Amino acid sequence: MIGSQELLLIFVVVLLLFGADKLPELARSMGQALGEFKKAQREAEYELSFQRSKEAADKEKADRIRGMAEELGIETKGKTEDELLDEIQKELSKRAREQNV
Repeated sequence: MIGSQELLLIFVVVLLLFGADKLPELARSMGQALGEFKKAQREAEYELSFQRSKEAADKEKADRIRGMAEELGIETKGKTEDELLDEIQKELSKRAREQNV
């Protein structure tokens, strides 16, 4: 962490390099740059949080599909979610027809 002595030294060096008249402009530019950095950081954190939520929802959906297929006696190993959904639909249709007969 930068202490007060280091900050004072940095301020003196900046003052000598740029002069007192350029200091407000330099501070404004640094403030804008810091604001843009924080905005980008918030956006990245939001995207990461959104991605994690989406992955969790996708996993929950896949688990429910596999659970339903297993309850219906459908083999789940090596099958995609779409294949399982098709087989679930076929099995449910078959059972509905059997009950109507």
